[in-house]
Amino acid sequence: MKILETERLTLNQMTGDDAPFLLELMNESEFVHFVADRGLRTVEDAAGYLAERILPSYEQFGFGFYRVDLKESAIPIGICGLVRRETLEWVDIGFALLRRFCGHGYAWEAATAVMEHGRTVLKLSRIVAVTIPGNCNSIRLLEKLGLQFEAKIVLPGYGPESLLFG
Repeated sequence: MKILETERLTLNQMTGDDAPFLLELMNESEFVHFVADRGLRTVEDAAGYLAERILPSYEQFGFGFYRVDLKESAIPIGICGLVRRETLEWVDIGFALLRRFCGHGYAWEAATAVMEHGRTVLKLSRIVAVTIPGNCNSIRLLEKLGLQFEAKIVLPGYGPESLLFG
């Protein structure tokens, strides 16, 4: 189901059919290094991750991670969305693109649309973001979105230290 559309992209709710794409994305070296190794090694692992961690968010919160597709070709290039974590007080934005689609402004375009949707449609009063120190591309994008570094935090499952932007 299409949630958002930008000039070049569509953002859609993910389905179980997205398991092969998710497997590829979450096993790219940048994802493993800057986000986490989710231990997905097979399409079945990715399908389980979708069913347990991504899909329930749509019903529970009314939002989640969306598959980002190129509008013209419907090729999936990444994910972007809002997440409600048990370990964080506020909803946060997250994004990841396949390496071959980086550097074209797609992450900015998708994240801008998601932030606007969160503020205007979902009426979220505060959206934050979390990244690890050294993830310069994400930090630059978060700052471009208008978020500013607030604190160093420990977020379970994301390494020893994360940076909170709000």
